[in-house]
This record gives sequence, C-alpha cells and structure tokens, in this order.
Amino acid sequence: MANYRNLEDLLKTVGTYIKKPESIEKITKAYNVAASLHEGQLRKSGEPYIIHPLNVAGILAELHVGPDTICAGLLHDVVEDTACSKEELAAEFGDDIAEMVDGVTKVGQIKFASLEQKQATNHQHMLLAMARDIRVIIVKLADRLHNIRTLGVMSDEQKQRIGRETLEIYAPLAHKLGIFTIKAELEDTALKYVDPAYYNKITDKIRNDSSARMQNVDHTINEISNVLLDNNIEDFKIKGRIKNIYSIYKKMVNQNKEFEDIYDILAIRIIVDTVGECYQCLGLIHANYTPVPKRFKDYIAVPKPNMYQSLHTTVISKDGFTFEVQIRTQEMDRIAELGVAAHWAYKENANYNKDREQFEIASKLKWYGDLLKFSEEDKNDDAKEYVDQVKDDILGTTVYVYTPTGEIIDMPLGSTPLDFAYRIHTNVGNTTVGAIVNNKIVPLDYELHNGDIVSIKTNKNSFGPSENWLKIAKTNNAKHKIKSFLNKQNRDVLLAHGKQLIDEEFRFNKTTSADLNDDFVKNNFSKNNVNSLDDLYVEVGKGNLSPKTVYAKYAGTDTKNPEDLIAKTIERNQRILTTNSSTGVVVEGLTNPQLKLGSCCNPIPGDEIIGYVTKGNGIVVHHSSCKNATTFQKERIIPLKWATNPGRKYPASIKIEATSSMTLLVDIMNTVSTCNMSILAINANSNADLQTIVKLKVMTTNLLELEKLIINLKRVKNVFNIERDNI
Repeated sequence: MANYRNLEDLLKTVGTYIKKPESIEKITKAYNVAASLHEGQLRKSGEPYIIHPLNVAGILAELHVGPDTICAGLLHDVVEDTACSKEELAAEFGDDIAEMVDGVTKVGQIKFASLEQKQATNHQHMLLAMARDIRVIIVKLADRLHNIRTLGVMSDEQKQRIGRETLEIYAPLAHKLGIFTIKAELEDTALKYVDPAYYNKITDKIRNDSSARMQNVDHTINEISNVLLDNNIEDFKIKGRIKNIYSIYKKMVNQNKEFEDIYDILAIRIIVDTVGECYQCLGLIHANYTPVPKRFKDYIAVPKPNMYQSLHTTVISKDGFTFEVQIRTQEMDRIAELGVAAHWAYKENANYNKDREQFEIASKLKWYGDLLKFSEEDKNDDAKEYVDQVKDDILGTTVYVYTPTGEIIDMPLGSTPLDFAYRIHTNVGNTTVGAIVNNKIVPLDYELHNGDIVSIKTNKNSFGPSENWLKIAKTNNAKHKIKSFLNKQNRDVLLAHGKQLIDEEFRFNKTTSADLNDDFVKNNFSKNNVNSLDDLYVEVGKGNLSPKTVYAKYAGTDTKNPEDLIAKTIERNQRILTTNSSTGVVVEGLTNPQLKLGSCCNPIPGDEIIGYVTKGNGIVVHHSSCKNATTFQKERIIPLKWATNPGRKYPASIKIEATSSMTLLVDIMNTVSTCNMSILAINANSNADLQTIVKLKVMTTNLLELEKLIINLKRVKNVFNIERDNI
C-alpha cells in the first residue's frame, strides 16, 4: 500500500506506463492547481488537504488509468471545497475532466440515510446511473479507499457510519466492477470499524492458524509444481493467499459457521499461459488429490457478471488439510485483480478516447450486456452510437432522486417535482405550491436529474391542481390523481352553483329550500337518473335542470292541503335572514348593530366569520381563520352569520405565484375581466429565482364567485399556485 506524500511519488508510479511529456505536464498542472486551491486547508489528521487528492490519484495510477482520470482524481474536491467552478475547470482542463469532477462531486453530496437492502441496491443503481461515465465511479472508489485508510482520526459514530456505508454501497460497487483489490481492502478496513470485536476475533484466528496451514500449503505448492513439471507444463506460477477477512466474517455470521469449518481460508492459485493448460492442470490436481464433492466451479466457461474467470476446486491434501485451488491464465488473473480497470488500462500508443473506453467497458462487463439485452448487430455498431445506446437505454431510463430525509425515489426519465410530489402522497401533490431542488427554488416543470435532493412546498389552504398541471406532469400516476381532483373540484363548483340557483329561485317565491332532501329528489327526479340532493344541485349547475322546475315540483307536493302549505310558507319565511346593516352580516338579537368588515382579512359571504367587539368601533367582522384572531380576547368574540342575500359586493385579496412571464399581468387582468369582476388593486414583484408574486384585490359578491375566478386564473400559463391573502 503506497503512501503518496508529494508529486514526485505520484509521477514515479505514473511513469511506469505513461511516457508522453504532454501527459506528464497535464498531470503536473492538475497537481499544482489542486495544491494552490486547497492551500491552507487541513484534513482532520492535521496534514495538508492536498495529501488526500494526491493519494486518490496514486490509487488510480496503480490501476493504470488515463491521464485525464488521474487529473480528475487530483481535482475531484476543488468544485465542492474551493471557489473553483465547473466552468473554470473546463476552461483550464477541458470538458472531459470537468465532467468527471462534477460527477464525483454529485456522488459525494449524496447522504445515505437508509441502508436497508432494497435501499442499498437502489443506491448502487443510482450511483451508476448518475455517473454516466464509469470512470467517475472508479475515481469515487479511489476516493473512498483513501478515506477509509485514514478513518482512524474520526469519531466512533463517524467510523461506524462510513464503515457501514462502505460495506453496503462502495464495496459492492467495486465487486460489480470486478476490482477485487479495492473491494477486499474496502471490506476488511470497514469491518474493522463496523464490528471491531468480530474483526479482531477473525484476525487472531488467522494469526494462530495460518502458520500451520501455510506450512502445509508451502509443502503442497512444491508437490503441485513437481506434478506440473512432470507433465510438461513449465511456464506457470503458483502462490498461496489468505481469504480476505470480510469474506470469512460473512460465512461465519450468515452461514453460522465456525472458523475451523471454512475450507477456503487459504487457497492456492495456479497461473498458466493458456485456457487449455487450465483444464489440464485441473485434471492433474484431481488425479493427485481428493476433490470435495460439489465444490467445483467453472468460471472460465461461464464467467461471473463482473468478467471474473477461473477454475475453482476444493481438494484434500495428503496431510488431511482442505484447501481451494484456483486455476487461471495471466490475463484472467489481471482481470480478477483489476476488474473493469484491466480492460481500459491506458494504452499510450493506442488511439483511445472516452467513448472508446466506455465501449470497451460496455462490451466486457457481462451485467452491462445482460442489462442491455442488445443483439449482436447492436454491438457491432459504431462505438459512440453504442455508448449512446448504453446511456439512453440503461442509464437513462430511470432517475434516482432523494427526499430531504435521504430516502431514494426512482422516477421515470423526464419526471418533474410535481410527479415526485404525487409519488410521495396524493395530499402532498394536491397541496403543492412550489419545489426546492438542491436548495434552490425551481418551477414545477423542472426536469429532475439523478442525485437531485427534492423538497416540496405545500400549503393546506392551496386551491389545488389546475388543468395546466396536466401539461407539467409526466407520469401516469400524477396525471390520474390530478384528473381525479379536477373532476371532484368541478363537481363541487357545479354543486355549489346549482344550490345557489335553487336557493335564489326559492327566495324569489318567498320560501326556502331548507327542507329539500334525498327522498324528495328520488320521488320527483329519479326518471332523470338524479337520485340524491347533491346530484340535483350538480344537474341544475350544469343547466340540465331548471331551478324553476325544482321549485314547481316542491310547491306542488302539498297542493291537496293548501292550509298546510300556507303555514309552512309562513314558517319558512320567518327563517329568512334579513338585515339593515350595509355589511350583510347578521347579529342575532340586534336590529341595527354597528358593524365593520375587517380590512386585514376581507371576509366575504360564504366565509366562516366571527365578530370582535372593539372599544369605540363597534363590532369588527373577521374571517374565522384571520391571522389576527390568535391575539383576540376570547370574551370579546361573538358569533356572526351572513344574511341570506346581502345584495352587495365585497373586496377580496388573493396571492398568485407564477414563473416570470412578460404577459403574466395582462393575462391575469383579462381573466378577471372575462369573469365580470372589477380589480381594486394589483401589484407584482419578482425574485432572483424568476418567480413572480402577484397581489390582486377584486370586488366579489361571495365565496363561490371568487372560487370560480380562481379556477380560471389557475388556467393562466405559468401560474402554479393561488391562495387567499392575509388568511
């Protein structure tokens, strides 16, 4: 494990495979820029911060990555931790390096709040999806490897959290990419912090047991060497290895095994030149040692999804020891250690570029191919076209975004914050008034990207979705819920309108509609498929039934007994509320009270109201939810009600939130005019997030009329929320 302390240490490793002066110069420049930008910054250990990116670049160089990827390793923290922007980085080093650094930055900003198995899998998928360039994941793995190597200075809580995160997210990613050397070190080091007692137990067992086993392995290696030489296999290597600690830990914990019951703690690896020699060696091993049944695996004929190839067999030595033998070629061994990195190791004299590297990865990784399910014809296409297919069809079909608490939500490509809101809950969607993505206010039609942290602004007093939302929503789930709300809302408006028309007709005839009920409706309108009072109101609201017809049916119900009808009419007339007050508000027990409408909340007929007895100003009428009501003395509050037909207009204030538009105010004023209402005042203010807040005061007869106006205003382009002001 190399420790890089300066540029010379890095260039020594880089120089083993990169020779071009321009490449060395670019890496040197990246180091100098990183050192300058991080100057004065220290790690928790107290050492200069530049030591971290220097070692990340060193780990990448050990994988033989290209110069651009090494530069990205040196610069991977500058966008997040210094004043340098992505654009400045691109101007200095080109788009390729800037995009890699940006990808690593986004991956680093993810907070893994939940590590259940399902969520951990989603994290892995999301990381691959958001990278769009597997080199980003390689850089992030190198970053995590150096961080966990130097985790000792952190608090116990941080060690636990980072260790679990490493075991659940980053080590499986390294495994998926086949990079065994990084996977094994990530697992073993993380386990030391996640379960130190078990880690120490296993290391003690290995220390006490390995000497005897290793002596036996050394003896067996000599025996196998002689067998191979006797059978004309001369160019080979044999070495013994100890299984990594975390692998032993998993078998002991998951399979409830004792240390002594694990066969492959020590393994012998035979490396030969050809595939044919691999199978020849296997035959010789089985001929000279007793194989353990069901312990043979042929990963050469059927490679693992991460490209791993080898023959595995477990045998019993002549001394009674059980050990595993792995047989592979030199190329297979290189891939087993470096995984995907072995296939895209920088070839200085080859005409390699980012697209070609991605093509190599996509062609080699079996899980990539399985996921793609592309035909052989597709794989023979132009490299860039194939890479684009990989990005679009695999990495582009889903975006993974986060709730503010760290839960991952997978959304279809093109989804908006509105889709996200309805994915969380129907009520969240219906009360949405805005969205914050990555701590910035965005319009509801913003397209979500991988790694976005999405927060939805809601308001229980919001008037809910508008038809314009159907154009914003991209998912069928959101569209269905918006349509359901609009259908119900339209029914509610029609119901209220129909009730108003019936009430007016009954008042005109000096009676009330208070006694209308479902039985009356069924007896008189069932032939019209109207079977409830609400259905009757809706049909009248639609214009399918006349309120005069309803009254005629009602008035004719008791025509056989005129005296009863007259008595009922007189009784109903006595229930009609009247007032001499210009406010249209009734105070029971007072014939001519001194009343004043509160200017703070501008109550209108249809609102729930209360009266507040003031000193010198009589009774002030307030909306029951007025923001000032919380300061009222309870003993001064009295109940109020609206007159049946106030017969006047009232001021009402509403607040409109919209994305900025040149025609916004004109569109709003035209809508108010179309609704035959007059404007008392209108003003608008815009903020830095291109959001416009319009304060509008209009004259209206009642709440139903105001709600009709609001429904029409919500159809205005760019309007995303409307609410009553000062309530």
